[in-house]
Amino acid sequence: MPFASGKVLEIGVGSGLNLPFYKLDRVESLIAMDPSVEMLIRAEKSLDPQMPPTQFVRGFAQEIPVQSNSIDTIVMTYTLCSIPDVESSLAEFKRVLKPGGQLLFCEHGLAPDAKVQKWQKRLNPLWAKLGGGCLLDKNIPELIRKHSFTINRMESMYIPGFKPASYNYWGVATPS
Repeated sequence: MPFASGKVLEIGVGSGLNLPFYKLDRVESLIAMDPSVEMLIRAEKSLDPQMPPTQFVRGFAQEIPVQSNSIDTIVMTYTLCSIPDVESSLAEFKRVLKPGGQLLFCEHGLAPDAKVQKWQKRLNPLWAKLGGGCLLDKNIPELIRKHSFTINRMESMYIPGFKPASYNYWGVATPS
């Protein structure tokens, strides 16, 4: 993650796909958090000596086991879609971020096209069962802004793939 710096917390590290992007010259330490022990075990296998010191933690976004005002950067990649309690989770993000800290996000969500939105809503019940609670139609920018963050920079577009699941948002937000 080229923009991540200082003490970094990755929410929903999954199998560790982002881990190779954390570099010692920018990241002092990394807390890799996920609710799944199996995913944490897989992620731990991705470590290499060129990475910053990394701690793997089983945890949930709505109860982050980290001190208040202790994190410089939170990274969240395809995670907000499956967090059931977004309000509590974003409040936790705000709690653990240092003053001046930032939230880096890359999420899929609500598409701008009415036809695709219709399919997102139709598919949500089945998709959530198959995808660990993932919802296709979360309005990512609205959720982030609604819960006391300011989006400083954001881009959005369809990426290649299944259209109801491929409208993506990525950007940087700071606590309001």
